[in-house]
Amino acid sequence: SSSSSSSSSSSSSSSSIPSSTTTTSLGAAPEGMQWFVKTEQFSKPYPIVKPYLEAHREWIRSIRQNHKADDKDTHDKMQPTVVSGYRVDSQNKPGGGGLMIFSAQSYEAAEEFVRQDPLIVNGCVNWELQRWIPETGDITLE
Repeated sequence: SSSSSSSSSSSSSSSSIPSSTTTTSLGAAPEGMQWFVKTEQFSKPYPIVKPYLEAHREWIRSIRQNHKADDKDTHDKMQPTVVSGYRVDSQNKPGGGGLMIFSAQSYEAAEEFVRQDPLIVNGCVNWELQRWIPETGDITLE
């Protein structure tokens, strides 16, 4: 299924998220959750998108920090696990759009979640949302 909005290609997503000893394997979604992938491409010129891109990064940081805080205390199992970044070409130049992998209880919950993204709220990207079912291999997120 697709909707309209895209993401960061000219951004440096190297945010300093505090380390945690809790890890999540992408081989299996957290209990009661499923994996989803949102891909996106800018639909407006970068100078217009830039402030919303910063808001997007802050949104992701706050979700990840809340998730880590939940892990330490009374872990809210319905809090999404999120990893987000931008795609680059063979020359490492941004422009390929953004990619976010995250957990949600259902497609409807995943769509509700991504519609909170400042890039989408402000019409800066064309986007697509799909459920992802890992079949082979493992990726570990901290």
